[in-house]
Amino acid sequence: MSTTYQPKVKKRKTTHGFLVRQATTSGKNIIRNRRRKGRTKLAV
Repeated sequence: MSTTYQPKVKKRKTTHGFLVRQATTSGKNIIRNRRRKGRTKLAV
C-alpha cells in the first residue's frame, strides 16, 4: 500500500492561502470570523 497524503506547499498555498481567502467575499468572511475567534493562524 502506498501512503495517500503527499503534501505540496504550492497546492496548499493556492488553495487555502491568505491571498486566496482575501480574493473573495466569502473568504474575507472566513478571515474575519477567525480573527473574531482569536486564532493565531488566520490562513496557511
